[in-house]
Amino acid sequence: MAVPRRFRPSARHAVSLLPVLYLGVWAAVDWHAVRDGTARLAGADPWWLLAGLVFTYLGAVAAACVRQGAVVDRLPPGPLVASQIAAGAANHVLPASIGAHAVTVRFLQRQGVPLPRATASIALYSLVRAVAKTPVVLAFLLLAPTAVRPAALVPDGRTLLGAVAGLLLVPAGAAVVLALVRAVRGPVMEFVRTALTDARSLHTRPSRFLPLWGGAAAAPLIQASVVASVGKALDLPLSWPQLLFAFLAASTAAGAVPAPGGIGPVDAALILTLAGYGTPLALATATVIGYRTLTVWLPLLPGMLVLSAMVQRKML
Repeated sequence: MAVPRRFRPSARHAVSLLPVLYLGVWAAVDWHAVRDGTARLAGADPWWLLAGLVFTYLGAVAAACVRQGAVVDRLPPGPLVASQIAAGAANHVLPASIGAHAVTVRFLQRQGVPLPRATASIALYSLVRAVAKTPVVLAFLLLAPTAVRPAALVPDGRTLLGAVAGLLLVPAGAAVVLALVRAVRGPVMEFVRTALTDARSLHTRPSRFLPLWGGAAAAPLIQASVVASVGKALDLPLSWPQLLFAFLAASTAAGAVPAPGGIGPVDAALILTLAGYGTPLALATATVIGYRTLTVWLPLLPGMLVLSAMVQRKML
């Protein structure tokens, strides 16, 4: 049954308020984390915390660069950055970046990008973000070897076993599904052809592959700089390269766990990594709380408002 035209603006307005409602519910449920984070950060250096907040929003700019590099079409820079701020808020709702990707796909469709190419850009975005992190870690090993503890590079047996199992089982399972389910085979092959065609086209254009790979390499460093800024604000006894690598190692080790926004697994891994560098546990915990305050709680309200505004203006 079709919705009467006169009710559509009201329905859109109601949908645009849902993110703000979600924010209120989440704040009520997780109020202790908000209160504890505020109390622990009360005595921190406010200028370093401000620097951390700047790095948080620079992360949205880096993500926008990668998104633009993954699409042949030219996207409007301002709305693209705004969409990534909104996507960052949505990323804390669903695990494995599903919320951020859903917002981005909707934005690309509104910009006239067909759905197959929009979803192919998401696959390329995810692949490049994962691959680009490897040379960043290798650069730390070569340029700042004293900042890295060898033990931090060796995953435990359970993590290594899970990674190997994933590398073997996921492709095998996908091959079995394609072989047995004929209805899936056509759409999947069409998706693969579209993704490969766009990837080849993008890598012939410097205006696309430079922001694609440059933004992907910068993104983890920018995110790690938030942790480093909080560490400096709390006077952690670690150098800037050590703080950067602590986050890179922790996020890599916990990246396979599909938690909303990485909350939980990354936090635990980061506390353990900082403690492994000799940081007192209380300071390590305060650093993680500060990091989450700057990357989740403070940007969440602006992000939800941007998301609501973009829905109301039919940009999403």
